[in-house]
Amino acid sequence: MNTLEILPQAQRYLKKIQDKRLNEIFMECLEKIRLNPLEVGEATVGDLKGCYTYKFRYQKVGYRIGYSVKQNDDGTLTVIIMIGKRENFYSDFKNYLNSF
Repeated sequence: MNTLEILPQAQRYLKKIQDKRLNEIFMECLEKIRLNPLEVGEATVGDLKGCYTYKFRYQKVGYRIGYSVKQNDDGTLTVIIMIGKRENFYSDFKNYLNSF
């Protein structure tokens, strides 16, 4: 069974969203990622190799969901690492991953 874990930084971003439709879209995207994480997102390269991003647009603004996929005994665990607007997303994603 595929499971989804959302890290605190991504949870904080989701809580700040006040547009109900945008929040619904994020929930739909997270469900798509949970069901089929390796096929819906794009594999990242370079410093972010081993992670994936899922992209979508809402009201002419690009959004990204950054995640990693791990295989465990119970199935696939998808970890949502970061959620945000496209602007500065990849540099923030890289900085967040390097902080561990």
